[in-house]
Amino acid sequence: MKKLLFLILCTTTLGLVSCKKDTIIQETPNRTYVYTIQPGSWITSNNGEMHTATLDIPEVDGITLDDEGVLVYLDHPAMSSSQIQVPFTWNGNAYSYELYNGGIHINIQSSDNQDLLPVKPTQAMKAKIVVIPSQFQP
Repeated sequence: MKKLLFLILCTTTLGLVSCKKDTIIQETPNRTYVYTIQPGSWITSNNGEMHTATLDIPEVDGITLDDEGVLVYLDHPAMSSSQIQVPFTWNGNAYSYELYNGGIHINIQSSDNQDLLPVKPTQAMKAKIVVIPSQFQP
């Protein structure tokens, strides 16, 4: 009887030791889009008070607008070797963006809301858009 009990105990111990809990986390990776905004792409409106560049990004959809986070970076106006996150203010110009279904508008306006008109970029500028997935919690 002792041998049978010992055999059952050994078999049970071996079975419990061999069980392993695996945690599988399936993450959706961030998506990054890089665009070059040419100087001629800036459209002036409001009597010269705003310059807007439109980036068509079909991947920006209703899910992106409702659930996901979006980060926008532009080449630094004074140092093209570095990037700065939008919104920011530089040399009297306020840079901002508007996200819509199908793309992004990047805007340049006067930062102090006086009679100074914002300066339109004269060289190509790189824009990096990072879309960060998120799970909606109602």
